[in-house]
Amino acid sequence: MKIDLEHRQSAHCESGVTSSLLWEASKGKITEPLAFGIGAGLFYAYIPFISINNGPAIAFRTMPGWIFGRTCRSLDIPVIRKKFSSREKAETYLMEQLNAGQPVGCQVGVYYLSYFPKEYRFHFNAHNLIVYGKEGDNYLISDPIMETPTTLTSYELERVRFAKGALAPKGQVYYTKYNGEITDGRIREAIKSGIKRNVFNMLSIPGPFAGVKGIRFTGNKIKGWRDKLGLEKAKLYLAQLVRMQEEIGTGGGGFRYIYAAFLQQAHAYLPQDELLEISKLFTLAGDKWRTAAVHAAGIYKGRIGSQADFDTMGNYLLEIAELEREAFIALKNIKWLT
Repeated sequence: MKIDLEHRQSAHCESGVTSSLLWEASKGKITEPLAFGIGAGLFYAYIPFISINNGPAIAFRTMPGWIFGRTCRSLDIPVIRKKFSSREKAETYLMEQLNAGQPVGCQVGVYYLSYFPKEYRFHFNAHNLIVYGKEGDNYLISDPIMETPTTLTSYELERVRFAKGALAPKGQVYYTKYNGEITDGRIREAIKSGIKRNVFNMLSIPGPFAGVKGIRFTGNKIKGWRDKLGLEKAKLYLAQLVRMQEEIGTGGGGFRYIYAAFLQQAHAYLPQDELLEISKLFTLAGDKWRTAAVHAAGIYKGRIGSQADFDTMGNYLLEIAELEREAFIALKNIKWLT
């Protein structure tokens, strides 16, 4: 049994899954950048008291599942989402949807994904893929970060759906059965709503750990890591920062390039040239994040590592915080003409 679903490679897993699941209903209008922006996917958080892979929790995007949920709600599309305590019930429910012709998004753990190269497997439970059929004991998988469709055996899929640890997926599946039309007017309002939410998340969210304040907080902390943690642990913390920025399905630059593309595509629905100018700021922010990542990699690999190098690393983040503050204030001040 195979559901008609065109596989599309994407820069990021959840925005790619969202675009693919809404592709037919939107007649191809909800691209990956639009899904990411409407879902207010851009974020930053540094949470020192939560440990993931022996390092601080660092995020460059919103919580898993929020991009899909926000995008659908902004477009007035109902979302069906299920979690399970029973592995048997989880597979039965999945098969019921597939037999009904419904492709299903799944949150899974990365470590046991058999088609991933070994160097990309680590304990991260917020990856997303689509299951769109089953042939024999193999489930048909559309993983948006893979070039072609792939498969997982029943055992392999169960194992990644019930991976243990932080952000455990608990067999989570999600989809929508929407059959109506997604009009340009609805997309236009959803874009404005997504921008408004992202402006709040990056400029006004309470506390020092998130948004622009969180980037600034991290930059200042990095300057003290060498003395406080010791060189070896400080290097591991920087590796964690780079891993979350560049390897967790971001498409590079901590999602900033995707957000720049979102603003460019939003201009087609809201033809105000401020969007194009602000898009350039996010591209510049992505470039600076990448420059910082190269510097951090130099410290991690031992090519550099003096206190001056940590100060430079911290200053990169302070520059990025100021640049993104400027960009989001510009978005906040847009007076929509339509």
